[in-house]
Amino acid sequence: MKEELRGPEVKGVSVAVVHEQSEDGAMVYNVYFINEREDILEQVLVSSKGYSIDEKTGEKTQTNMLRRLLGLILPKEYVKIEPIMEDVFGLTNEFLVSYWINDILYDKKFI
Repeated sequence: MKEELRGPEVKGVSVAVVHEQSEDGAMVYNVYFINEREDILEQVLVSSKGYSIDEKTGEKTQTNMLRRLLGLILPKEYVKIEPIMEDVFGLTNEFLVSYWINDILYDKKFI
C-alpha cells in the first residue's frame, strides 16, 4: 500500500540557486527550476519556505510559504522561480515541486 502512495520516481528535474548580475548591475541570487528531461512538464507548481530551530533555545524561525505556478515548461528549458535573499541562507530552504507528464502527477521536495 505505501509503495502505491509514493508515486512515480522523479528524475531529470532540478532546482538551482544562481549568483548572477541583475538588470541594474547588482549581484543577486535567483532560484531556477530546470527541466533536463525530453518531456513537456505541464502545470508546474513550486511552493517554497525557509525554516530553522535554534539548538540552544529551541526557538523556531519560519518564512511564509510562497507558491508559484510556472505553467508549461518545455524540454531542456529553465524558468526563474524567485529571487532569494542572502538573509535566508542560514535557514533550511525547501522547494516542493509538482508537475504533470502524460496525466501522471510527479512530486519532489528539494532541500
